[in-house]
Amino acid sequence: MGDFFNTLLRPIELLVAWIMYGFHQAFTSIGLDPASGLAWGLSIIGLVIVMRAAMIPLFVKQINASRKMQMIQPELQKIQKKYKGKSDPESRQAMTQETMALYRKEGTNPFSSCLPILVQSPFFFGLFRVLNGLEKISTGDNEPIGPITQQVAGQAESATLFGAQLSDTFLSADNTATYIVTVILIILMSATTFTTQRQLMTKNMPASALDNPFAKQQKLIMYVMPVVFAVSGINFPIGVLLYWFTTNLWSMVQQFYVIRKMPAPGSAAEKALHERLAKRGKPIPGEAERKAAEAAEAEAAAERTRQRVQPKGKKRAKKKGPAGAATDKPVQGPTAPPGDAPTTGDQPTPADRAPGLDKAPRPAKAAGTAKSARTGKSARPGKAAQTEK
Repeated sequence: MGDFFNTLLRPIELLVAWIMYGFHQAFTSIGLDPASGLAWGLSIIGLVIVMRAAMIPLFVKQINASRKMQMIQPELQKIQKKYKGKSDPESRQAMTQETMALYRKEGTNPFSSCLPILVQSPFFFGLFRVLNGLEKISTGDNEPIGPITQQVAGQAESATLFGAQLSDTFLSADNTATYIVTVILIILMSATTFTTQRQLMTKNMPASALDNPFAKQQKLIMYVMPVVFAVSGINFPIGVLLYWFTTNLWSMVQQFYVIRKMPAPGSAAEKALHERLAKRGKPIPGEAERKAAEAAEAEAAAERTRQRVQPKGKKRAKKKGPAGAATDKPVQGPTAPPGDAPTTGDQPTPADRAPGLDKAPRPAKAAGTAKSARTGKSARPGKAAQTEK
């Protein structure tokens, strides 16, 4: 297993050695002492710059993956609630399939955000092996690593930064300077990591994404990483701690730039960006598309409302009265006989009427008309004669 690990890391060690040696030669060419800690410390910082610059595309992919993971958290929670309390294999398999289908639909997965860390890890261990082997290379016990010959290794091994050798560790230190430099670097590493995670959670997460497992995981990392640095930092050489702090500082600055220029939708950083653009009179990114989408949605809602309205029924045809005048209401019931129709002008009093006039039977035609109005049929002659009789 050890031989396999050595074979796997050997190309990484050579690449790290050549990058450091190239920067070291550049700094010594401008007058720095080849054996000074400043020259070798700047070479380590140069290694970080080269590595992180090459990883910018991966970092952009990581940001996009993290944002998508934040945005799909409500959907993931729905899937989890759907299968909550179901422990049978069929339900667990169905939940896994729905989760993976959601990941494929959105083009993300939980491991996309870990890609930069996975890429950096071999270079981190490669640098550790180079710095850790300087002493044996300088004494001739180990073979040179590319350009790091016995002479170059002797210069790097004896180089000091603030009185502490770059190859010393906290546990193997024999002077106070090494303890102090190690503790300061561990504190700086922890502070930069904490700041990076905090600005990610407080500024670049929408309010809807703060109460989900992903946000809780980020919050846990924010408080756990300082402890990890403190425990592991005492085992690494100062040169490796310098590399670690520099890459954390790069991550913090890079994160600050991304949050300021490309904030996550719905986050406090996006609101601040819109306010800055509004003050400068510049267009807000995506504002036109958002308004167009809102207008389309409003039009669709109006169309749905129109479709729900039922058509009104047609008005009934107007019927003609006896005099040919149109009436809005149909005739209901029998028509009043001529004797009962209201009249105008002076009317005779009951005393002026002829005796027995009020008790006179109605004409047969009127009776027939009344009945025909009720039945809808004309009165038969026999019936009318019987009435007259």
